[in-house]
Amino acid sequence: MAGYREFHRRSIEDRDGFWAEQAKLIDWHKPFGKVLEYARPPFAKWFVGGETNLCHNALDRHLAARGEQKALVWISTEVNQEKSFTYREVHAEVQRVAAMMVSLGVKKGDRVIIYMPMVPEAFFAMLACARIGAVHSVVFGGFAAASLAARIDDARPSLMLTADGGSRMGKTVLYKPLVDESLRLAKNPPAKVLILRRGFDVNMRNVAGRDVDWQELAAQHAGARVACTWVESNEPSYILYTSGTTGQPKGVQRDVGGYAVALAASMKHIFCGDAGETMFTTSDIGWVVGHSYIVYAPLLAGMTTIMYEGVPVRPDAGIWWKIVQDHRANVMFSAPTAIRVLKKQDPAYLSKYDLSSLKHLFLAGEPLDEPTHQWIAEALKKPVVDHYWQTESGWPILSAMPGVEKTPLKYGSPSFAVYGYDLRLLRESDASEAGADEKAVVAIVPPLPPGCMSTVWGDDERFVKTYFSNFSKKMVYSTFDWGIRDQDGYYFILGRTDDVINVAGHRLGTREIEEAVSMHANIAECAVVGVADALKGQMPLAFAVAKDTSKLVSAEGRKHLEKEVMQTVDNQLGAIARPRAVHFVTLLPKTRSGKTLRRLIQALAEGRDPGDLTTIEDPGALEQIRNSLKEG
Repeated sequence: MAGYREFHRRSIEDRDGFWAEQAKLIDWHKPFGKVLEYARPPFAKWFVGGETNLCHNALDRHLAARGEQKALVWISTEVNQEKSFTYREVHAEVQRVAAMMVSLGVKKGDRVIIYMPMVPEAFFAMLACARIGAVHSVVFGGFAAASLAARIDDARPSLMLTADGGSRMGKTVLYKPLVDESLRLAKNPPAKVLILRRGFDVNMRNVAGRDVDWQELAAQHAGARVACTWVESNEPSYILYTSGTTGQPKGVQRDVGGYAVALAASMKHIFCGDAGETMFTTSDIGWVVGHSYIVYAPLLAGMTTIMYEGVPVRPDAGIWWKIVQDHRANVMFSAPTAIRVLKKQDPAYLSKYDLSSLKHLFLAGEPLDEPTHQWIAEALKKPVVDHYWQTESGWPILSAMPGVEKTPLKYGSPSFAVYGYDLRLLRESDASEAGADEKAVVAIVPPLPPGCMSTVWGDDERFVKTYFSNFSKKMVYSTFDWGIRDQDGYYFILGRTDDVINVAGHRLGTREIEEAVSMHANIAECAVVGVADALKGQMPLAFAVAKDTSKLVSAEGRKHLEKEVMQTVDNQLGAIARPRAVHFVTLLPKTRSGKTLRRLIQALAEGRDPGDLTTIEDPGALEQIRNSLKEG
């Protein structure tokens, strides 16, 4: 691994030299005077004094060489439509939307809330904000009114962009009533709301003086020309809210120059996406993966990006692979949850389509269990790269880097620390460094590399207190995740430090037990939570989805499978980790982004109020949990 090791070593020991080289991957309107300014730890400023623009780097600089190349392919299995836009066409649409925003009073530095479904107009709006130096805050479409209001009050936007509605699994989600309610709740509502009509809400009523029709305003600005606003590297590009332990969402603030450089470098060194190739990222633009690897990074690299409105099993479980085949996708990025969903489907879908164009499948968003990793890698016969990062980091923290060196992949492992990250595994007790195969907290010695969050929007103190105050003896960034590093130097993520079960003094990560449960051949996916136990303090409780449900029709069959699963856990981790019970359900409660709602499951298991349920994908999953607990 001499290639990777030397590359990473230089990125830590010669930050200025290393990142000055990476900065050549983007255009600078005004060169930076200083690569890194770190006078006020833990606040890092990158490429100080340099002026650039994300939209220029994503679009304008490519027009001469690839103006007629496809930049965006939009596919919707919800409304059965497909549209393609060249770089020149996206450039024109972005300028039109930028002109629309300016006409509604948006200026450099103003915040714009984008609360929209997965439609091309949302894509154009993000780039339009970047073009005029406005700060976008994308909120996942369909988010509850109270959650949206909290984000409005924190960001204080001058404009909100939305649509009449969207669709998920063929079911209409009306946005306008949610928007109206959120603005009624908000203390600092925007002056104007720009609304895209898709035909979902035929009875939609506009609020006079506030609501503006997207199509009417767009017609007035056809052919508009709006120049890029050059901004200093450290000015904010966007705010993206992520859940906080206090319940008050944290506004992750990202810069402009450092983010552009980090994404451009990641396309070269990690994702191996070249100009003229195609990238298919299955996320939503409302999440950080969508920001980074649907909208910005593929365009920075001169690629075609695929934006998909739909789910992985509709019209059937082959839809993603059909998209890869039809559009000759070279790089694909998805989530472990989605792969576990596909694992329950007919495996014939994986061999039905021509996937020869695909170089890699990248998976991130939550820990990838070893059985699922092995299953998809063997089914695709392609390298499947597990990698690990966060909303806060904006790009990968742990990953294989095939653009630097093609290191062997280990199932269930996101490989190694990415260049730029001074990664450590620190003991919770005294912040000392852990040895091989010893569970410890995954931490990063600052300064954080380019592209990571620069602060919490409007709250520097919260940034320091939340992320850099967990170890009294060291100022380090805590990821709040447990990890281990094996004898070969490969990292494994074991789950959140705050999702730990203390069984009679033994601390067990829920992720470890979930991994063991999933080792059983008939388990497709599972969730493990810790529940209060009078004798041992806590006990693990498992909820599992079986591949073959024919064995679950009788109580005897369920008991037999439960016993087998417990024996599997015993074999993997020992009797101490054995769940108190294994409940079988057909689906787990998840958010619309695919994250399992373990805290909600835990609350139900302990007889507590589960609290806010607005982000749940299918309320029927809750009833299954409740019923299984009653029966158990």
